[in-house]
Amino acid sequence: MGLFSRGKKDSPSPLGASGGDAVQLVIAYVKQEALQPLQGLLRYVAFGVLGSLALALGVALLLLAALRILQTETGAFHGNLSWLPYVIVAALAAAVMGLAIWRITHGPAARRGPAPTDGAGEKE
Repeated sequence: MGLFSRGKKDSPSPLGASGGDAVQLVIAYVKQEALQPLQGLLRYVAFGVLGSLALALGVALLLLAALRILQTETGAFHGNLSWLPYVIVAALAAAVMGLAIWRITHGPAARRGPAPTDGAGEKE
């Protein structure tokens, strides 16, 4: 066969083999550096969402249990004071929300280091 012929070759050229190897190397690199971290992040987010939903359901059930205990087991909230258990449970719910906000802002996820500044050096 001539130099510019289009016939089939018996063996691939070294340039074609190295090009195919380069493509395989790039594909393997993308899988390692992009897909595997994304799969780990997806698993992390999924467990976080499931944990948050379970925690929210548990807190809601505990607040409902506190309301029912105040309404049925105590004899102090009858007649004109029947609204008071709702206020107490609402205060408990506000305390739980305040504790959650405090832990988010001052816990392990709190910002470390100085606050960001604008170009003039003043805090935003």
